[in-house]
Amino acid sequence: MPLTHFFIVYLIGTLIVFLPSFGFAKLFVKAGVPAWKAYVPFYNTWVMQELAQRPKHWVFWQFIPVVGWFISPGIFIEFAKLFGKFGLGHHTAASLAAPVYFPYLAIKENPKYIGPEGVKKHKKKPWREWVDAAIFAVVAATLIRTFVFEAYTIPSGSMEKTLLIKDFLFVSKLSYGPRIPNTPLSVPFVHNYLPGSSRKSYSEALTIPYTRWFASLPKRGDVVVFNFPAGDTVINKEGYQSKTPYYQLCRDLGKGDVEKGRQIILNDPDQYPLAIHPIDKTDNYIKRCVAVAGDTVQIINSDVYLNGKKQQLPPYSQMDYIVETNNPLDNDFAKSEYDLDLSNIQENYSIGLNKYKFTMTAKAVELMKSSPLIKSIQPLVDTLPNIDPAFEDYVYANNWTVDNYGKIWVPKKGNAITLNDSTYNIYQRVIRVYERNNLVVKNGKYFINGKETNSYTFKMDYFWMMGDNRHQSQDSRFWGFVPEDRIVGKAWMIWFSWDGGPRWKRFFNIVK
Repeated sequence: MPLTHFFIVYLIGTLIVFLPSFGFAKLFVKAGVPAWKAYVPFYNTWVMQELAQRPKHWVFWQFIPVVGWFISPGIFIEFAKLFGKFGLGHHTAASLAAPVYFPYLAIKENPKYIGPEGVKKHKKKPWREWVDAAIFAVVAATLIRTFVFEAYTIPSGSMEKTLLIKDFLFVSKLSYGPRIPNTPLSVPFVHNYLPGSSRKSYSEALTIPYTRWFASLPKRGDVVVFNFPAGDTVINKEGYQSKTPYYQLCRDLGKGDVEKGRQIILNDPDQYPLAIHPIDKTDNYIKRCVAVAGDTVQIINSDVYLNGKKQQLPPYSQMDYIVETNNPLDNDFAKSEYDLDLSNIQENYSIGLNKYKFTMTAKAVELMKSSPLIKSIQPLVDTLPNIDPAFEDYVYANNWTVDNYGKIWVPKKGNAITLNDSTYNIYQRVIRVYERNNLVVKNGKYFINGKETNSYTFKMDYFWMMGDNRHQSQDSRFWGFVPEDRIVGKAWMIWFSWDGGPRWKRFFNIVK
């Protein structure tokens, strides 16, 4: 955790206990305590705990990063009780608006100090017990969700059969270091929209720049949850969102001309209502990290090459294969031996005499290769340039496909590239959008933030993500690199799974 992050955390914690001091001072005098003690951060909360006869170790909890921000309001509430303030409105104001509430209380209301004995005489109503317990539960769960782990549900088949639709996961926030929310003013337990509506669940009145504590980078092979990089702008309407990304729609409507498509969308807000999300509120995606910063990726006939070396497929990844057999396949045999359902025409079908197209796992392929029944088995290689990416014009320029792609270098923090026609097409979105620079090309010259240059040094690390279901996955081949500030956490464990009933064998499986 960088020292600047520590400084910011403790600066915020100090301001929380200092800003209300102007109100604390007058109330301290009423309690028989010198006013100057109210102006000493953290010593003032120690005095409050003494006056309230509450545990003094709460003061030390205030120094726990972020957690302390939630401890201080609890101390403020106990202090307000010493002046006869037991109402829910007073306690809400004391915790959420202390710099305004305590000066108001001291000057406007001028309450009488009743001390800890007076507090003990007050009996809390049953409904307040429930409300206080609920608030505590929400705060505790929010802290766990933000800094430890979060529940996540698999919505699509892009990771089959490693992860199945309606697998319920725990995603570890500690694996790569907890990321501080960019938009802390948000409805608890809701991502970007209020349930059942298209209204945003958060406010951007307060935003925090990208901050990650105890940062650690994803490794090759990790299954990672991240915020969809091309999901910063979406069509806020059913059937669009991340399913039909905004940039892809711009290209589709403009018949290849992104700017023309963008104007069509902007000129018809009723048909295409736009929503722009901050980094932490774009849709969550889950993919496997195939390459890390500094790697060079290439796909040749469906095989992934990393820095020139062919990579093994994950054991439960899926791809399309052409299989030729010596005799017709029996459905029961195919199901028991290779987990193939020949009755499901969606996944496999006959394309000739004893010739089939199957979507299979790498494990099933290895089993088939050792069977005398199998005459040949080859990956199905798509030769058409069928990628419709969000922004990578270089895909079209090079005629790349999902099965023959690259070479492409993954940006690494501190490394520089030379700007030219080729690198501009590949990295311009990274430079403009992810790293927030003004990049302009004039008369063959490159200007970044108004200064002419022929190179660019990256400020963040980036990653290349691909789904295990390689022919049914919208991934980095379509929308490019994943910046480090979009990383949410590492998929850790399947705690529940459902498909018309519990899939018991998947319960508590560690994600690999």
